[in-house]
Amino acid sequence: MIDNFEEEDMFTDFDVPTRKMLTGNLLMILCCVFYLAWWLLAFKPTAPVKGMKSGWLLIPALLLGVAAVWQIGSGSGAVENQMKLLSGTSVLIGGVVAYIILLAGTSVLLKRQVTTELFLIVGWAVLMFLELNALHGMGPFTKIMTVLLLAEIIIAAIVSLICYLLYYNLDRLKGYVDGMIPLLLIMAMMAVVTIRVIVSGGKI
Repeated sequence: MIDNFEEEDMFTDFDVPTRKMLTGNLLMILCCVFYLAWWLLAFKPTAPVKGMKSGWLLIPALLLGVAAVWQIGSGSGAVENQMKLLSGTSVLIGGVVAYIILLAGTSVLLKRQVTTELFLIVGWAVLMFLELNALHGMGPFTKIMTVLLLAEIIIAAIVSLICYLLYYNLDRLKGYVDGMIPLLLIMAMMAVVTIRVIVSGGKI
C-alpha cells in the first residue's frame, strides 16, 4: 500500500530509490511525532498518563518506524556500491562497532543503565549515513554537501547521546525536556535532508 501511494502520488519527479528514501524520511518524522506524543503524556512531571491510555501511541510509532527503515534501506540498497563514498556493508559494520563501543562505554565506564534509546540513536545515525551515501552516489548531493550533512547527523547523534547520558541525573522536569531533544533533532534532520533533495530537483 505504501509503495503504491509512493509511486503514484508522491515525489513523481524522482527515481524509485530516491522516492523510497524520501517516503522513508516522512514516515520517520511521523514515527517521531507519535513517539513524542507518548513521551509528552506518559512522562509529564504532573499527572502523567500511564498504561495504554498513552501507550497505544507506541504502536503506530513502531509500525511507522519499521516502514521507514524498510523504505530507506531498500532505496539506499538499490544504489550500486561503486557510486557511493562507502559501501553499505562498511557503514553497517561501522554502526555495529560504534554501538558496541558506546554500549560498553556508557554501561561499564559511565554506569548508565542501558535502555533502547542508545540502539535507536545509533541505528538512526547509521540509517542516515546509508541514505546520504546513496544520495551522493545517485547525484543530488555533491561530496561537500554530503560531508556537511553527515557532520550534522553526527552532531545530532552526539547531542542525543549526551541527553541519553544525562537523563537519570536530572530532576523530573529537566528529564522531561531532555527526553524530547533527540526526537526533535531527528525530525529536524529528516526534514533538512528531505528539503535538500527536493531543492536539488531530483532529476536523477
